[in-house]
Amino acid sequence: MGYCVIEASKNIFCIKSIDVLKLSSKKDHYQRLQSVHQKITELVDQFTPDEFAIEAPFFGKNVQSMLKLGRAQGVAIAAAMTKNIPVTEYSPRKIKQSITGNGNADKEQVWKMLQRLTALPDKPKYYDATDALAVAICHFYGSNSITSKKSGTKKAAGWEKFIQQNPQRILKIR
Repeated sequence: MGYCVIEASKNIFCIKSIDVLKLSSKKDHYQRLQSVHQKITELVDQFTPDEFAIEAPFFGKNVQSMLKLGRAQGVAIAAAMTKNIPVTEYSPRKIKQSITGNGNADKEQVWKMLQRLTALPDKPKYYDATDALAVAICHFYGSNSITSKKSGTKKAAGWEKFIQQNPQRILKIR
């Protein structure tokens, strides 16, 4: 499982953390799910992100693999939601489209574009980490609601977010 935490402002991306959580196949499936939950909780506690983006489940040929992936994604989402962090899912095609302009791009093409966008010097050992970076940048491009830690400004995206961010502007009629 790849993960990435970025700070983004005006198309400038500062990577705070990027890595892969290697899940041993020798561990029980539930222990692996617990590891996913623990890692997401640690990242949330360490970086206090404003938003959480994840790649949506995709349809594969192996139903058992798809089921296990869906459970892991659900655990990651639940870990973010317990900290009241808004969650957004993106399809693999949408992520590739937003990074490369081509929804059918391969992992190497995505990596090359991410390298240009972030100036990461080395190709990662695992593409799972760059997949996570791609999700984060896709979310930044698709949402004007990421807060810059430096400026502290946050632009509302939709009425629900506007109300959450501006409770003082809501008129209560009795």
